[in-house]
Amino acid sequence: MKSPRKPPGLRPILAAGAAVLSLGAAAIMPAPAHAQFGFGGIVYDPTNYAQNVLTAARTLEQINNQIRMLQNQATQLINEARNLQALPLTVLEPLQQQIRQTQQLLSKAQGIAYDVQAIEREFARNYSPASLTGSQRDMVRGAEDRWRTSVGAFEDALKVQAGAVQNLDGARTAVQSLVTASQSATGALQAAQAGNQLLALQSQQLADLIATMAAMNRAQALDAANEATAKAQAREHLRRFMAPGRGYVPVGAKLYRD
Repeated sequence: MKSPRKPPGLRPILAAGAAVLSLGAAAIMPAPAHAQFGFGGIVYDPTNYAQNVLTAARTLEQINNQIRMLQNQATQLINEARNLQALPLTVLEPLQQQIRQTQQLLSKAQGIAYDVQAIEREFARNYSPASLTGSQRDMVRGAEDRWRTSVGAFEDALKVQAGAVQNLDGARTAVQSLVTASQSATGALQAAQAGNQLLALQSQQLADLIATMAAMNRAQALDAANEATAKAQAREHLRRFMAPGRGYVPVGAKLYRD
């Protein structure tokens, strides 16, 4: 007959509890800085992992900085390309054409042209005191030439004024186009070119104004010269008329027949 089993003693139970508590404490406490754990034959090092993550973050930041630098350089190149883009509008040829028209009107000046040597020759021939010592027929012919020159000068001045007025319409169109192009300019070069063409337009208008004033002053100067010469010629005519023995000689006249 078997004897009954004795209940386990208290000592084995306490030993098992102590082992469980020691394992729990080991699981709760943090691992040392250089602790390594093995999972299925793979060794995991937390310190090395953290360093790899930090290195990867720094590398990513450097790549992002390089990308931003390339984007800035691309934007700068695009802006430089816009600054170097030429203005598609030009009014130079119409302005040059208007200036040529004004020059042609001035070159067609009647009588005394805009030439220093021609003016000297013409004044020596028709406006100098020597021109008043010729015959009566020569003096009359000279007076007619001076009168035609004065009238022609006023006609020339009116033509130049008409040409300048006709250029105003083209100038208005050019100003409107250039201002629109300047406001919509995509770069510094286009804005500068639009400004330069506006200055060229102002120069053309100034040239028209100078030509108009020159033509009008020419007409007034020739008219004044004609008036002064006419007065001198009138005095010469009076002197010759009153000269003793050469001027007027009274003769008898019969009003009724005998």
